[in-house]
Amino acid sequence: MSEWRIYQGVGKPHDGIDRLPAPPPWRDFGNGEGEMTPFDRDMPAQGRHRLPHAAAYQADESTVEAVNTALYLRRPLLVTGDPGVGKSTLADAVASELKLGAVLRWPVNSKTTLRDGLYRYDSLGRLEEAGVAQRGARQDEQPTPASLGRYISLGPLGTSLAPFALPRVLLIDEIDKSDIDLPNDLLDVFEEGGFEIPELARAADVSEPVMIRPADGGEEVTVRRGMVRCHAFPFVVLTSNGEREFPPAFLRRCVRLQLPAVSEDEMRLRAIVRAHLPGADEQAEEIIELFMQRAATGELATDQLLNAVYLMSRTVKEGAPGLDGVARLVLQHLNVTAPAE
Repeated sequence: MSEWRIYQGVGKPHDGIDRLPAPPPWRDFGNGEGEMTPFDRDMPAQGRHRLPHAAAYQADESTVEAVNTALYLRRPLLVTGDPGVGKSTLADAVASELKLGAVLRWPVNSKTTLRDGLYRYDSLGRLEEAGVAQRGARQDEQPTPASLGRYISLGPLGTSLAPFALPRVLLIDEIDKSDIDLPNDLLDVFEEGGFEIPELARAADVSEPVMIRPADGGEEVTVRRGMVRCHAFPFVVLTSNGEREFPPAFLRRCVRLQLPAVSEDEMRLRAIVRAHLPGADEQAEEIIELFMQRAATGELATDQLLNAVYLMSRTVKEGAPGLDGVARLVLQHLNVTAPAE
């Protein structure tokens, strides 16, 4: 196994992240100020996001190389491919193998803004507290960062930029569905490795640090002078179904990976079925053949193949659907332009 590879794509947890060298000078965000925020590196084995497919993920050579390039350069990884090829699962696989804790997930849609990912401020709760204070004749009490901190929580992006000693894994899912401005809005955050919380910065004359809740429910993050800044740049996976183009300034700051359609690789399909459903090889062969035939005329995803193999291998009772019935039930084309069934 190459020593250069931090992520090896083997599916078994190891401490390879400890061999990651110092970042390039232009991507070094560790300024030595303040304390590190701890996180549970084994959380994927315990948390609700731990899924069996993380360990069973089949990473090909180009995927392993792209992941390691992003790790070394401290750059986001933009993963493009059809639905169901394993774009989102890649984040789970890297977090699981390198023992980097629970994946921080940020699903994106057309209404998502940068602030949604950075932090949330409960302004209504703060106003209600101010009203109670006024009715209690404490009108001279001014908000301090410490009191404001009770109404602020970090989002998934903001949590990933907290000062952890090791990189967190952040999944920004379906970035191509975002508002046109979001990719450009992310540039400053990715380049600076941090961001400001204005509500805290305006009250920065009080020197005591503020403790803020992270998105994953872990240890509170210490924030000073309203600034959140990473020590280790997170491993960021941005997924795209290829439904739009991104600006050159955004693309040049990402490592790009194009995942091929899994339906074109029969050996890989067998490996995926074997990893997820050991012992189902006999039923899988004819279903894989049928899957590839149908994938040639319309869009299918690998989880549909797994569902079909499961039905054929587990539901053998009288009256259970046969091969044609399974195809009709779970191997339906995903794209509306596919030929009529």
